[in-house]
Amino acid sequence: MLFDRVSVPVAVCDVYGAVQLANPAMATECGTTPGRLRGRDVLELFRPQEATQVERIAEALRLRHRSRYQVSVCWRAPGGGERFGELTADPVSDSVDETPALLVMLRMLGERERPAVDPVRVTPVEARVLALLAGGATTARAARETGLSSDGVTYHLRRLSARWGAGNRTELVARAYALGVLTPGVWPPTPSAAPE
Repeated sequence: MLFDRVSVPVAVCDVYGAVQLANPAMATECGTTPGRLRGRDVLELFRPQEATQVERIAEALRLRHRSRYQVSVCWRAPGGGERFGELTADPVSDSVDETPALLVMLRMLGERERPAVDPVRVTPVEARVLALLAGGATTARAARETGLSSDGVTYHLRRLSARWGAGNRTELVARAYALGVLTPGVWPPTPSAAPE
């Protein structure tokens, strides 16, 4: 009963991410009732922005690590708009030997912005990060080559993903080519024109 009164969207999932129990606040974010969320995959309800985050969490859980994990996600709001935020997953169990369940909390950070400016316009740093990413660079390598921190590179990638509605890095690179931000047929990848 206390679980149902928590105003923060919360769910309990098995170790594979299947919802076992959800509170009304979580169901509201998904546009349904708590009972209809049972058995659904939390990562289908809330799309991860970076697949590597999910892979690291899965590996940590396999190794029975019991840390708090955060995943940047976006999802379709009940009214049809797009929202973005973070899922926090805490492994919980009665004993260390048990396979833990995951206590998942959702924190909404905002609605997807529809920029008034042309969404194709990118800054020189964004263009460089996209070109490095298209060439197979890791976040760490892109950080070294641009003089940014890893968090700075991630910030730019999340911002571009939000602006273009890209669900992962592969889609982000594909959109950069489709929008003409990166020059097709050139290796190593380069920005098409002088970005703003």
